[in-house]
Amino acid sequence: QVQLVESGGGLVQAGGSLRLSCAASGSIFSINYMGWYRQVVGKQRELVAVISSGGSTNYADYVKGRFTISRDNATVYLQMNSLKPEDTAVYYCNAKSILILPGYWGQGTQVTVSS
Repeated sequence: QVQLVESGGGLVQAGGSLRLSCAASGSIFSINYMGWYRQVVGKQRELVAVISSGGSTNYADYVKGRFTISRDNATVYLQMNSLKPEDTAVYYCNAKSILILPGYWGQGTQVTVSS
């Protein structure tokens, strides 16, 4: 089992920045991928960014150049710059051993970007 605890969400004006953190505990030896997803009420949860244990990253097109994912052992970060109102969502941390598996989820942290 893996437990994920997120922090860093909040309210920010458009153009501002936020940094999300997610600390993993438990069977962290099984984790190969850590990532961030987001969900708006009434819509499906969507991938924001993922990072492998080797440091390879993948971003959704709508955050490329604005968001940066990084990882320090069992903690993953999401630096979000140039935030837009459409970035408003609940952001969830995810950890998994294999990409095709659902993996483990954090409780979610609200990010609200005001115009």
